Amino acid sequence: MHGIQLDVQDPADIEAFASRIREQFPKLNVLINNAGIGKTEDLTSDPIDFSVMQSTIQTNVVGVLHLTAALLPTLKQQPHSTIITTTSGLAFVPISPYPTYCASKAFLHSWLQSVRVQLQETSVEILELAPPYVQTELGGASQATDPAAMPLADFIAEVIQILSTPNPPHGEILVNRVKAHRFAERNGDYEQMFANGNEQ
Repeated sequence: MHGIQLDVQDPADIEAFASRIREQFPKLNVLINNAGIGKTEDLTSDPIDFSVMQSTIQTNVVGVLHLTAALLPTLKQQPHSTIITTTSGLAFVPISPYPTYCASKAFLHSWLQSVRVQLQETSVEILELAPPYVQTELGGASQATDPAAMPLADFIAEVIQILSTPNPPHGEILVNRVKAHRFAERNGDYEQMFANGNEQ
């Protein structure tokens, strides 16, 4: 196992990273786009801190697109390869304190659908991992112990089980706990779920 530091907000660093991968790991066959940030925003403040929005889009959207584009030629050379990109249940039912984070994940969900179609005749499989609220430190230290969040070990175990079954429906890796968010619109539950998640 090799560790290589990469700043996904730095385009030059991404290109240098991709060049190094081509040289040192020409048989690369998996890319997991998991880097992401989520910070609260207060659009009622004066002035508004635009830097939070900008860094979120740069990391969660531009970084993913750039890194994928930089590594895709290598991935396409393999007999079979996979790109897994992490979105969120909040792509489907957003919460108001994290408007740019939720929007960035909704962007990726839409983008991945198009990429999956474009690459369907290649060797590259496109998968979307949409986690529910999980006990990690993404939203701060308190999230890691929040009893309302899914324990990380349980999430990992269920994801591995899904990955062990070939061809997830629509290329989406969905643990049971996130399905209410993913299918809220289809099931007619969106308005109620949105209201519950955005109570003031």
